[in-house]
Amino acid sequence: MNDDDTRRAVRAYYESWKDGASAFDEARLRSTMAPDLTFEGPIAGVTRGVEAFIPGLVQFARGLERFRPLQLLVAGEEAASLYECDLSAPAGTYRFAEFFRVRGGRIQLLRLVFDATEFKKRLPPR
Repeated sequence: MNDDDTRRAVRAYYESWKDGASAFDEARLRSTMAPDLTFEGPIAGVTRGVEAFIPGLVQFARGLERFRPLQLLVAGEEAASLYECDLSAPAGTYRFAEFFRVRGGRIQLLRLVFDATEFKKRLPPR
């Protein structure tokens, strides 16, 4: 896989949710993700399968007010992204890093990294 294919998959992933819940494009998201996607994140832990991943991203998009991409690095089938989001719930601006592995034009592995401590403190009580 070349850099352009990886870059295209990662950008399509962000395009599917970067404008929040009202513009969330599940069909586009599904077209970027492998059915057997492995996701790793500080709150969700490790989940397998796109069906397990989508509900968490939908919930995130509900609180998304603004997405600001900062950097995208691509090397073959691997990519790393740094971005900031303004969220209404939990309120604040957060910086996220994501690391991708793309094969056959679809994201196979997605690792999300951020400081979940402050994020969890600001979550509304259940």
